[in-house]
Amino acid sequence: MRILVSNDDGIDAPGIARLAEAARRLSDDVWVVAPEKKHTAAGPSLTIAQPITMEKRGDRRFSCSGRPADCVVAAMAWLFENDRKPDLVVSGINDGRNVAEDLAYSGTLGIAREATFWGVPSIGFSRVKNPEITDADEVWLAGFIGRLWEKRAEWAAQGHWLSVNLPMRLPAEVRQPVIGRDKIASKAEVVESDGDRTVIVVPRGRPHTSIQGDENSMIDAGFVTVNRLNWFGGSRLDDGFVAGL
Repeated sequence: MRILVSNDDGIDAPGIARLAEAARRLSDDVWVVAPEKKHTAAGPSLTIAQPITMEKRGDRRFSCSGRPADCVVAAMAWLFENDRKPDLVVSGINDGRNVAEDLAYSGTLGIAREATFWGVPSIGFSRVKNPEITDADEVWLAGFIGRLWEKRAEWAAQGHWLSVNLPMRLPAEVRQPVIGRDKIASKAEVVESDGDRTVIVVPRGRPHTSIQGDENSMIDAGFVTVNRLNWFGGSRLDDGFVAGL
């Protein structure tokens, strides 16, 4: 099995190192293609008609000057252009949970989404800030990815991918939450103002709003959460409405 590993925190982030090691417990054909620096809330955006620099950082390990989803494009269109494509794409482990509106903003999930455009099953992994990490985490994570791979026929339908959030401690039981609301980028701070010119900063962080049964509540209760997402993004209008336009 060929596994492609990427992230949005940058190639030197500790999360991607742990995810790659977990992947290597399942396969001896693991490739890492990740951004050269951190990209927060980059979503699925791509770099088009502009140069992208790929730098080899080691055996089967490359950094990319572009955005997170660019890493998938670079791998598929360049690195594996004349070779077998990956069987599975895993992204993360993101430094911080990806919940609620993050499902649209997240570069971690943007990677997984891009992989589905290439017909490859994909999983985005995120974890709470400052988790209690042990050597057993990689063993558990490898087993979890392996179980998901074995059951891919049940979740990897066209255009679908998985979002997984890991709690403070592993191992943990797995739950499927409802998708809540907990919007990042909900306020702005003025850092400079001079006549018609104003400089603002949108700070990091989130309000941590939660309702019973949503991602935040289940992650905080110590569960691993799994949601299946899709990129179709359509909700059919009533035919009568369309006919009357």
